[in-house]
Amino acid sequence: MSTRLVEIIVPDAQIASLRALVVRHCRRFWQEPLPGDREKFSCIVQKRYVERLLAELDQRYGTLPAFCAVVVALEAALPAIEESSATALPEGPGTAPPTRLESFFSRDRISTDELYDDIADSVEVRPTFLLTAVLSAVIAALGMRSGQPAVVIGAMVIAPLLGPTMGIALAATVGNWVLGRKALATLVSGVLAVLVVTMLLGHFVSVDAAVTELRNRTLIQPADVALALASGAAGVLAFSRGSSLSLVGVMIAVALVPPLSAAGLFIGNGQATLGIGALLLFTTNLVCINVAGIAMFLIQGLPPKNWRITGGILLSWVIILVLFAAMIGGWIALG
Repeated sequence: MSTRLVEIIVPDAQIASLRALVVRHCRRFWQEPLPGDREKFSCIVQKRYVERLLAELDQRYGTLPAFCAVVVALEAALPAIEESSATALPEGPGTAPPTRLESFFSRDRISTDELYDDIADSVEVRPTFLLTAVLSAVIAALGMRSGQPAVVIGAMVIAPLLGPTMGIALAATVGNWVLGRKALATLVSGVLAVLVVTMLLGHFVSVDAAVTELRNRTLIQPADVALALASGAAGVLAFSRGSSLSLVGVMIAVALVPPLSAAGLFIGNGQATLGIGALLLFTTNLVCINVAGIAMFLIQGLPPKNWRITGGILLSWVIILVLFAAMIGGWIALG
């Protein structure tokens, strides 16, 4: 059973109210006095209940100078904490109970605050981000040029596009515009850096458009759309469960880095038509990842601040995807 240790510190005057709150949200807890007229509550909380506990803590005590809450992952808790419909904790007053689908998918999801913490560093434009993005793209480009899929897969392991891509989907879901702007700026800077370097590389090396690994990145097939949707959904699902960011990054990078690297190679080599085709594949994959990412975040019960805004953003992505799908269908019919 996935659990968290949540340590909460409040002034002594708030002990009674916090105890009543903790009883509703936690399976087990204990408390101890601290210097300075403060009290610390240590609570064992199932992962699925951390979200609502932190939200209510912030609402009630967020403005108190002495308030502090820390969330720590637990490897084990004895006696074991069982989870079933009979042991489910009650919802708060005025809170709608989760649907069966939300309960099923959110049982292993980490809280929104933990998602923010996991993604915070990777949505910053830093020298290491740009350097890693460029190196992964160069490795992928050279691997595709020589027809070596294993080299391309290796490049995906170090590709850093997970952070900004997941940041855009997460920001659109919860309505965090600060995170969205930072993630978008980071993604754009990484894309531009990759294009510039791979264009320079394409100018100095020969590029054979007949190589399968390269040629496939200039064509958009229905299977590519399905791959990008699956990558986005799988990436968000793994990311929301706190899985290794390197593992999740491979799922996302496989749909983004190869076509972007191929676009730079072709454009730098003077094969602009093929380069535009690769850029279109990259853009289609990016749209698919965002559609699948937002949908998966919502399925897991991530709480939007404004359903109208989140729904509008998702609808916009879907419309763009439908337009791309219509273009793909037209090309296939004409071809």
